[in-house]
Amino acid sequence: MNAAVRAVVRMGIYVGAKVYFIHEGYQGMVDGGENIKEASWESVSSMLQVGGTVIGSARCKEFRARDGRLKAAHNLVQHGITNLCVIGGDGSLTGANLFREEWSGLLAELVEKGLIDEEAAQRYSALHIVGMVGSIDNDFCGTDMTIGTDSALHRIIEVVDAIMTTAQSHQRTFVLEVMGRHCGYLALVSALACGADWVLIPEMPPEDGWEDKMCQKLSANRAGMKRLNIIIIAEGAIDFKNKPITAGYVKDLVVRCLGFDTRVTILGHVQRGGTPSAFDRILASRMGVEAVLALLETTANTPAYVVSLCGNQSVRLPLMECVQMTQEVQKAMDEKRFEEAVKLRGRSFENNLKTYKLLAHRKPESELPVSNFNVAVLNVGAPAAGMNAAVRSAVRVGISEGHKMFAVNDGFEGFYKGQIREIKWADVGGWTGQGGSLLGTKRTLPAKHVEKIAEQMRIHNINALLVIGGFETCDRIKQSASGTKRRVFIIETMGGYCGYLASVGGLAAGADAAYIYEEPFDIRDLQANVEHLTDKMKTSIQRGLVLRNENSNDNYTTDFIYQLYSEEGKGVFDCRKNVLGHMQQGGAPSPFDRNFGTKIAAKAMQWITKKLTETYRQGRVFANTEESCCLLGMRRRALVFQPVVQLKDETDFIHRIPKEQWWLKLRPLMKILAKYKTTFDVSDSGQLEHVVRIRPKDLDASTV
Repeated sequence: MNAAVRAVVRMGIYVGAKVYFIHEGYQGMVDGGENIKEASWESVSSMLQVGGTVIGSARCKEFRARDGRLKAAHNLVQHGITNLCVIGGDGSLTGANLFREEWSGLLAELVEKGLIDEEAAQRYSALHIVGMVGSIDNDFCGTDMTIGTDSALHRIIEVVDAIMTTAQSHQRTFVLEVMGRHCGYLALVSALACGADWVLIPEMPPEDGWEDKMCQKLSANRAGMKRLNIIIIAEGAIDFKNKPITAGYVKDLVVRCLGFDTRVTILGHVQRGGTPSAFDRILASRMGVEAVLALLETTANTPAYVVSLCGNQSVRLPLMECVQMTQEVQKAMDEKRFEEAVKLRGRSFENNLKTYKLLAHRKPESELPVSNFNVAVLNVGAPAAGMNAAVRSAVRVGISEGHKMFAVNDGFEGFYKGQIREIKWADVGGWTGQGGSLLGTKRTLPAKHVEKIAEQMRIHNINALLVIGGFETCDRIKQSASGTKRRVFIIETMGGYCGYLASVGGLAAGADAAYIYEEPFDIRDLQANVEHLTDKMKTSIQRGLVLRNENSNDNYTTDFIYQLYSEEGKGVFDCRKNVLGHMQQGGAPSPFDRNFGTKIAAKAMQWITKKLTETYRQGRVFANTEESCCLLGMRRRALVFQPVVQLKDETDFIHRIPKEQWWLKLRPLMKILAKYKTTFDVSDSGQLEHVVRIRPKDLDASTV
């Protein structure tokens, strides 16, 4: 939430508005006084990495009554506030919309009571509202992700990863309860991200007899030399009779039926705390800027908006349409229309559930289709977090589709050397949380060894290839700087000639500058950045963060920039530098990487199955069209298969980057939030859309 507060304050000041904090939520609005204070640029410094909300939040019974809202209206008019940015859940946003609808009546009552005059009532005649959804449950319809969800997933996965080590040591079963009284998103995605044996969520209660099926699966996994079992339960999990399923009940069941050593861990409010993830900071920063733009464009006739995320695009949706859709989900669950409830949650939620079922529950051999196709999986290029989750997903989906799956070790180098083996369902167990590439990966290009690779494909009768790879931690440093006055850190990031890590990392960490290849810079730009930082540090106690992409400029190296800043900042600030290097490729993958790798690989395997079936004739596969070799990736709001041949015109092969980078539009946000006087292109800002109820016939089962 703090990233959203910071973005609203700084974007508001940037457009010339006077911005106020309302402390303690609606209670502060009702009480007024010191709870409503004008915000300054410096008042939101060094808060990006702080969890929770620094302006406080509180439930308010008074605001639910008209008298309370009358007091709130009076306090807003006294400060000349006619635009509200509300960060909260559906209850908070519904209350804000009611407040907006009553506004004219409240002002008339204030005039009648002599608390304000007619002139004030005319001047502040309209109240505009924009909402941002802050909810770790991700239970609000209309947006792919709500602020706080990704950070909560980080907390859950950290605990699961820690539990796995002790569970493997002692051959234990762990029952983990996560938040989600009415929504199973956290439980479902964490189960998908850690490869849990069983998951229980309120939207999809287990069928009668689920206890026996679960115990059979746990027993089979243990018999297959798996030393641990993980069961994840949403706190609101129920059965088909709407009877609660508790962690204690599941533990007693496992102990009674299987005799396994079983422990319960209830995470509780741990999920709400901690440092926010990079994803949440970027999401909240983008939403905060979008909220200010939406407020600037509202009129007396526009509805209250909620700013949402769809794919990687910001959109504006009518607030009450989203609230009503969210309430429909609960109504469907109450009436035991569970399949409809899943669909109402949205395509992303439904696909998460389908993917989990596909990967977690293996069909008996007798039920598998027979395809007679052999599919190989390999990693190429540099290792990246999430690769192993993608391989696991591809192998298991491939086996479910009836294919014989092969693993290629060490990329194309291993391919031409014949390092190929069949890989089974159980071979990829526990891969989702592993960093790097368990198959091994090399930067070797296939061109020199095409004939040898072709020979290996003939030997193993490979019909299709799934290639996972590329073209072949700023935050902790800033936290250490927060205890130091007037210090600037110069950080070098990886990325080759692509400045994505430096730019988006800079936005997430609140950087003052980020130097990249795609945006050329010279000595005058460097000097301007130094002067800007010097001015900031003279007026207040500040910390500075400057990022540089490793190949941003041949002459303006990290050492050069460090020496320039050190010399020019003498007497005002001192400098430190850090080259992050290969630590950026290491460590356990994030929940997003695990989930995205899993879903994108599942989609890729389904596409491969479809293409193999379409092109199979007279015992052979005829893969001789452009569509037989595609790249799968996200474009704006959708995952798109694009023929590799078509990518030629869109790619800078010398520098191994696309000719057009979508994220370059985010760079002005970083500059604005760092107090630079710069222009901001609003042509790509969110547009008003409407919530469309997805009916069963409209759904595409392959949609992610």
